[in-house]
Amino acid sequence: MRRAFLADEIFTGNETLKGPVLFIENNIVSGILQPASLPSDITVENFPDCFIAPAFIDLQLYGGNGKLFSHSLNTESLDATRAYCMTGGCSRFMITMATNSMENFLKGIETVGEYLSSGKKGLLGLHLEGPWINPVKKGAHIEAFIKKPPRKDVELLLEKGRGIVKMITLAPEQCDDGIIHLIMDHGILVSAGHSNATYQQASHAFQIGVPAATHLFNAMSPLQGREPGMVGAIYDDTNVMSSIICDGVHVDYASVRISKKMMGERLFFITDAVTSISEGYYKHVYKGDRYTLPDGTLSGSCMTMMSTLKNSVEKAGISLEESLKMCSVHPAGLLKDPFLGKIQKGQTVDFNIINKKTLELVYSSFH
Repeated sequence: MRRAFLADEIFTGNETLKGPVLFIENNIVSGILQPASLPSDITVENFPDCFIAPAFIDLQLYGGNGKLFSHSLNTESLDATRAYCMTGGCSRFMITMATNSMENFLKGIETVGEYLSSGKKGLLGLHLEGPWINPVKKGAHIEAFIKKPPRKDVELLLEKGRGIVKMITLAPEQCDDGIIHLIMDHGILVSAGHSNATYQQASHAFQIGVPAATHLFNAMSPLQGREPGMVGAIYDDTNVMSSIICDGVHVDYASVRISKKMMGERLFFITDAVTSISEGYYKHVYKGDRYTLPDGTLSGSCMTMMSTLKNSVEKAGISLEESLKMCSVHPAGLLKDPFLGKIQKGQTVDFNIINKKTLELVYSSFH
């Protein structure tokens, strides 16, 4: 099957091109061509006042459309989350489980493994956020499940989660170097978060190879004059990337903009999205522009990646091209996946068409 898409611009992930046509054959990008170069039998699908950009990637969300994965540990929950992601132009997501019982973690691994082996699309794997975090920076996490990592627990999760667990958020000051190396040696992306680390402790973790941090500013030691904390260590280490939540609630938009100036291509967006639920370990209450626990503790966002992009441009003042990169190119770079976050010849079709004026999603290739 051959199709061609014309918009005002195409952002490839590397550059913005004006006027060419995106030519697709058998779900593969055949080329980015001038209209006159297209085969004569192709009808061009025209999207005026729009641009084409790579589909978005969300490395941290917990569920969607009324299904919180850590409570509804089934593939239907993952289907609901994927559907939620797609409404916001996100074609790839990392389902996340916050600090939980070992029983639930193992069930989550089993369910994600079942989903991945079924051939369903969209799911990158499982992100375990905890339980090896600092209770001082627990945020909305359940303190009863927080602990320093016994080696036998780590080895069990690594064994059961082989090829399934792709990312683990931990507090480096709660884990010895051997544990961190063990996790990284299994090819898992370690991200520092929910941490009260000093600048020295955080810097040490980054120096031994921890490549990323989880939701900058939230649940981590702050940057202060006498103690730069984890935020200072993230700013200071030019090899470290970090996610950030651009909803104006978790982080002020000025802090997003300042961090972008400090970190450049090292900063990327996540939604940290949850969904309404009144039972189970994690109860989330919708409050209009956020979710909280029943006691009022901030617990997650109500964002999609599309609304994140809009906030970045209109409220944080980050350029459209850079905002697009933070939704796609940069998380793909952290994953070291050359097949995501770009539009280029030979690549599987994975793109959005977005209205230039309203920054609203018009079409997605992966629906």
